[in-house]
Amino acid sequence: MSAALIIIAATIASVLCLGLLARRGKDMDLEQWSVGGRGFGTILVFVLMAGEIYTTFTFLGGSGYAYGHGGPVLYILCYGCLAYVISYWLLPVLWRYAKQHRLITQPDFFAHKYDSPALGVLVASVGIVALIPYLVLQFKGLGIIVDAAAYGAISPTLAIWIGAAVVTAYVMVSGVRGSAWTAVVKDTLILAVVLFLGIYLPLHYYGTYEAMFGAIQAAKPNFLALPAKGESVAWFDSTVLLTALGFYMWPHSFGALFTAKEEGVFRRNAIMMPLYQLILLFVFFVGFAAILKVPGLKGPQIDLSLLRLSVQTFDPWFVGVIGAAGVLTALVPGSMILISAATLLANNIFRFARPHATEQTVSRLAKLMVPAVALVSVIFTLRGGSTIVSLLLMGYSFVTQLFPTLIASLLPRNPVTREGAFAGICTGVATVAITSLTHTSVAALFPALPEALQDLNIGVVALILNLIALAVVSALTRQRTAYA
Repeated sequence: MSAALIIIAATIASVLCLGLLARRGKDMDLEQWSVGGRGFGTILVFVLMAGEIYTTFTFLGGSGYAYGHGGPVLYILCYGCLAYVISYWLLPVLWRYAKQHRLITQPDFFAHKYDSPALGVLVASVGIVALIPYLVLQFKGLGIIVDAAAYGAISPTLAIWIGAAVVTAYVMVSGVRGSAWTAVVKDTLILAVVLFLGIYLPLHYYGTYEAMFGAIQAAKPNFLALPAKGESVAWFDSTVLLTALGFYMWPHSFGALFTAKEEGVFRRNAIMMPLYQLILLFVFFVGFAAILKVPGLKGPQIDLSLLRLSVQTFDPWFVGVIGAAGVLTALVPGSMILISAATLLANNIFRFARPHATEQTVSRLAKLMVPAVALVSVIFTLRGGSTIVSLLLMGYSFVTQLFPTLIASLLPRNPVTREGAFAGICTGVATVAITSLTHTSVAALFPALPEALQDLNIGVVALILNLIALAVVSALTRQRTAYA
């Protein structure tokens, strides 16, 4: 057994033990299991929410996107910082209302605000559709990382099954507390590894950052700038806006805020998180360093740039450390996604169908849903094709369609009716689904638009149609109610 595989195996075993120990002294009812009894302080809330930044998409995809696309990769850095600014004002309000009414999921919030359990089911359905491919992404990344870092000693398929089993075990036992405890280890390790790689690799291969960027510019002129078409300024700005608005619309991100014991946590986090986001630059530096040192990666292979350069540079034991950090970027966010999806199924869909179900029944079902969701995700990971890829690309655009209805519910006099909320969300989601599955662009839909606007993210168009449907149906139903 190689040194790399030993380190990765030891890390997975440690995560399992830590996750299982997290439940000590706690009675795991649904509130304790899903939102930690609303007792988490600044540090635990920070690592839970920061854990959403460093997933396998960032670890592999961030470096890979820098390697394959160049300048447009900076959108990943920008949208998070903008989202944290929004969170300074938004999250305390959401937390206050959720605590007052003992809400534990995102659909609970919408259902309570609009006095419509059916709207909660719709929001839960949108969340689950977006979450499954997101979990598939974590499992796929896990397989890639273990295969590369262990030098092929363990197959991606076996790694995926082991990872799914580990995260399922500690999530069923410890819930969000297991996620929080393992997130502390994950964030510490990933911070050290990413900083080291982002500093060492460019200096090792090029001498200075200036020399690295100069060499890239000489070999691939303007690769580090936004192109005139495709991933242009219009694409960049609209994508940053869309993803910033949708950042806390993911069910697991929304649910994580319910774990806090007081609202000041969110304002402190909003101040710190943009600085933490800067660590992503070092992920990008690794991708840029690999452009000329690991040439020829195309298509999905660009996501291997960080691992290929690491294997080429370091001894096996240190490659194992890098692989261990990568494994944690899959397991920790994956655990939050599992908790969220299972809770939505039990608390918002099952409870809607069986309104007289006891709290104990719903809590037990939520835990039983964890292996079911994990199994479905593993099957899609191993057998899924282009449909999963399409769903993954839809994910952010899907969940962002919830944003207008959420913001309207926070106004002193909400102008949106429950029918309007339904219409807006359904219109936005349907637009995203149809255009994504048919690969329709803004340019194809509106060829008369100025060229500068033809690269807009299609999710923005869906959001505009969402707002129109929301406003029109709300006006009609509000008027009908008034006459009645």
